[in-house]
Amino acid sequence: MTAPANVTDDLDLAAAEVDAMVDGLTADGWATPTPSPGWTVAHQVAHLAATFKLASLAAADPQTFGAMAARLSPDFDVNVQRAMSPYLAEAPEVLLSRWRAERAAASAALRALPPDQLVPWLVRPIPAATLAAAGMMELFGHGQDIADALGVRRTHTDRLRHLVTFAVRTWDFGYLARGSEAPAAPFRFEITAPSGEVWEFGPADAKDRVTGPAVDFCLLVTRRRHHADLAIRATGADAGQWLEIAQAYRGPSGEGRRPGQFATALR
Repeated sequence: MTAPANVTDDLDLAAAEVDAMVDGLTADGWATPTPSPGWTVAHQVAHLAATFKLASLAAADPQTFGAMAARLSPDFDVNVQRAMSPYLAEAPEVLLSRWRAERAAASAALRALPPDQLVPWLVRPIPAATLAAAGMMELFGHGQDIADALGVRRTHTDRLRHLVTFAVRTWDFGYLARGSEAPAAPFRFEITAPSGEVWEFGPADAKDRVTGPAVDFCLLVTRRRHHADLAIRATGADAGQWLEIAQAYRGPSGEGRRPGQFATALR
């Protein structure tokens, strides 16, 4: 399943939403702690800037990206800290400027490619449109951390379909992150868009199914809310267990969020 061709347009809109949350922040605002332990708002933006720089390099200069990827540490957290450190060393206004430049470069590089053209990435080559959808996943998750820290209520649209499609495609990442086998039988996903449309994935007669609102589904797969605080429902033992481990990104799962931590918080 390939993300629609307008995914880069929606990537730009998602990036602009995050940008608007941090535009005009004071130094104290940038230093506000977020729900990710040890990460401030500045850390969240620095991580996004570093991630979009990688995406730009992968799309525009695959050979250089490959050489860089070959030098990465086997320690995921070490790589994250190294990538963020040059941005965190900057004053907030410079960090903001660099984040804007990195996202603009990534958008231009992805837009220059056919949506189905494979580009190198950290695990395996993926289509350019899928890399853009992965960027939307990063923006959604880290944007939620920023929103939670600053008390911002986000407004979501049906552009979440890109993230939902990406998360369904990568439904086994939670198992891979824990070194376990994914169930052999595919799940059925029935996810309700902000507009009310129902997005359906997987066999209609699947024994295990996951249903619920798209916003909640995206909060689940980015591990920004515990499933107990969401209107996501699972039918079947495997689907129920999946709610505990769902993630739409490779690498360590992180601490996630505790049940009740955001039971009445802004979404």
